[in-house]
Amino acid sequence: GRVPVKAQPRRRLRDPNRVDGRHQELQLRRQRKEAVLAEKRSLGSRDGPPHLVVVVLLHSRAAAQDSLRLLQSQDSAAVRADEGGAGGFALLCPRLKQRWRFVTAQAGDLHAVLDLAKVADSLLFILDPVDGWDSAGEHCLSCLFAQGLPSYALAVPGGADLPPKKRIDARKKLSKCIEKRFPEAKLFPLNTEQESSLLLRHLSSQKQRHLAFRARRAHLLARAAEFVPSQDTDLVGTLKVSGFVRGQTLSVNSLVHIVGHGDFQLSQVDAPPDPLSLNPRVVKGQKRSQQDMEVQDDSGNGAVEMEEDVKVLMKADPSKQESLQSEVVPDPMEGEQTWPTEEELQEAEDSLKANRRVVKVPKGTSKYQAAWIVDDGEEGSEKDDDDDEDDDMDDDLMEEAVSQEEESSEEEEAGEEESETMTVSECLRDEQYDEKMEEDEQMLERYKQERMDEMFPDEVDTPRDVPARVRFQKYRGLKSFRTSPWDPKENLPRDYARIFQFQDFSRTRKNLFRQIEKEETEGASVGWYVTLHVCNVPVSVMESFKEGKPLVLFSLLPHEQKMSVLNFLVRRHPGNSEPVRAKEELIFHCGFRRFRASPLFSQHTSADKHKLERFLRPDAALVVTVYAPITFPPASVLLFKQRSNGMHDLIATGSLLSVDPDRIVIKRLVLSGHPFKIFTKMAVVRYMFFNREDVMWFKPVELRTKWGRRGHIKEPLGTHGHMKCHFDGQLKSQDTVLLNLYKRVFPKWTYDPHVPEPVPWVRSESALPEQEVEME
Repeated sequence: GRVPVKAQPRRRLRDPNRVDGRHQELQLRRQRKEAVLAEKRSLGSRDGPPHLVVVVLLHSRAAAQDSLRLLQSQDSAAVRADEGGAGGFALLCPRLKQRWRFVTAQAGDLHAVLDLAKVADSLLFILDPVDGWDSAGEHCLSCLFAQGLPSYALAVPGGADLPPKKRIDARKKLSKCIEKRFPEAKLFPLNTEQESSLLLRHLSSQKQRHLAFRARRAHLLARAAEFVPSQDTDLVGTLKVSGFVRGQTLSVNSLVHIVGHGDFQLSQVDAPPDPLSLNPRVVKGQKRSQQDMEVQDDSGNGAVEMEEDVKVLMKADPSKQESLQSEVVPDPMEGEQTWPTEEELQEAEDSLKANRRVVKVPKGTSKYQAAWIVDDGEEGSEKDDDDDEDDDMDDDLMEEAVSQEEESSEEEEAGEEESETMTVSECLRDEQYDEKMEEDEQMLERYKQERMDEMFPDEVDTPRDVPARVRFQKYRGLKSFRTSPWDPKENLPRDYARIFQFQDFSRTRKNLFRQIEKEETEGASVGWYVTLHVCNVPVSVMESFKEGKPLVLFSLLPHEQKMSVLNFLVRRHPGNSEPVRAKEELIFHCGFRRFRASPLFSQHTSADKHKLERFLRPDAALVVTVYAPITFPPASVLLFKQRSNGMHDLIATGSLLSVDPDRIVIKRLVLSGHPFKIFTKMAVVRYMFFNREDVMWFKPVELRTKWGRRGHIKEPLGTHGHMKCHFDGQLKSQDTVLLNLYKRVFPKWTYDPHVPEPVPWVRSESALPEQEVEME
């Protein structure tokens, strides 16, 4: 019964008592609390980045300029305007030891609002004192809530000109409307300097909300930018972007993603003086000493000073730098195929050139007619009869061309003579109206297809002109959709040779996130004001920045520039009811990326096979599958559909589910037949097939009926597709016999990183949150 001495400490570690457990939980709570307080104190302080506040107008009558003027008129606060085309201003309060940066999102520019919300510390919503927000503001709020809402505040300027009774009623009505969108929000009036100071104090002291996709990546909102064209061309060059580092430490060897423009490499990181320092003299001396130490540590041979006060923090190391390769280059010889050599290809091209000839042909001649025309050099080698026929053909073609020209000239002359008395405005109006009617007819056809798919899911008609064994040769039957095996590596398309795949994606993701939390990355720390040298950037990025569009940069985690198969779990947005068919082009806002692609829809189940859905269902969550760059979840996703007039409708919202090319999406086809003669357990079925060979081909596939009977094909009868079937019970005369066929489907490679700018929404001023307004 003796116990060794060495076993006692292990047992204590393995089985701690209740007091030790409580003490450990108390220590963890204290650590979390101290981390939250440290983060809140650093935001907007001398050592941290300025508190970034994005002003969002939710109504066309919202007074933004008056609100910003009140915020600038703080006691002992210095106001500094932003450089470049980004707009906004900075507010420095040395007495409060706080600094803010206010940026106003352009009204109606959805991309600008979403991009700024990705990096904002707080959102300041400007409301109308009577209506709150209009239809465009409601659309903007829906997108912001789906993407992920940071900390926010609600400000209501104006309303002082209303009578006191109407002012109180409007305030009650507005509070009641806001409860649905913002249950715990507080309305801040913004009419005096005292109210603006209360709003600033609330913004600086409120709890910060974390967006998961930006907390693990370094990000930066450009305050200034400069474009240096390359030596070869003016269209591509180096973009110098200056701003404050947020989120995580920024490494010069990692890739950066400019939102809306693509992935790029960094060449170096500079450390200019902080333009928003609370105490310039003291901070400048401290920064110089810190930067000198870092430069000596990072570069052994000494750093080169770019300017008097600008130091080079670090330069990219080609051996450690991430590659921009996004696709695998497939090897054509990997499948042991014979491939023509370059000499053989050159010989084939020379032979084609030798066979080509230049022939003069009449205007309007097709390629088929030109191939039969013989030029002068070949007349001697041809027979006389052939020459006569070719000449006759040439004469006919010439006469047709001349007659067509004469008719067109006569029509033009007639049109010129009639144009003096025609009324063009009504015709143009009718044509425009007819174009709208064509769109309505297309929409009606989509509604019919969606309705038929709901009533008769996956049912198709067996073709009469093509044998069913040829039409459905790529399909197979399954004993059980849930339990029958299906090899995920079987019959993969060529596009799968271009993508990257993880052996275990979840394990790779956990290791990366653990490395970010524990290991310290060398680079620019959070709160530093740096200048990033981004290589090979098109000049269009600088042009959009000069136009006032925000320039947002995100650092990429390893592998996030590579292409793979992404699966998103989405749910239909309740404000949109138009039918959305699979493989239609949609616009994706996934985390910090946006792109265009044509996705597949499939059911969200726990099985290893998932049935394809032909339409985006309004009543269930579906999985959307596309080819896209790898992104590590969690990340929100928004799906938009572009109208013919350029506006973007919010179709669905959700999150990134997984990066898994082995997810099997199965398309199901259902062939239907009708019982012709019914016996005890036997029945003669017709109209499923129309020839004897098809019946023999699909004989091994199991049959089922809509009323739950199961059976199989016993033998064909005759030569017109009738077949004798055996079932597990007697059929009803009104029952329908079904045969299920399955085929694995893959998404199309339609990834396009360039998304067109949306047209601003048409505002409806009478829209309130509880009312449904039809957008035009």
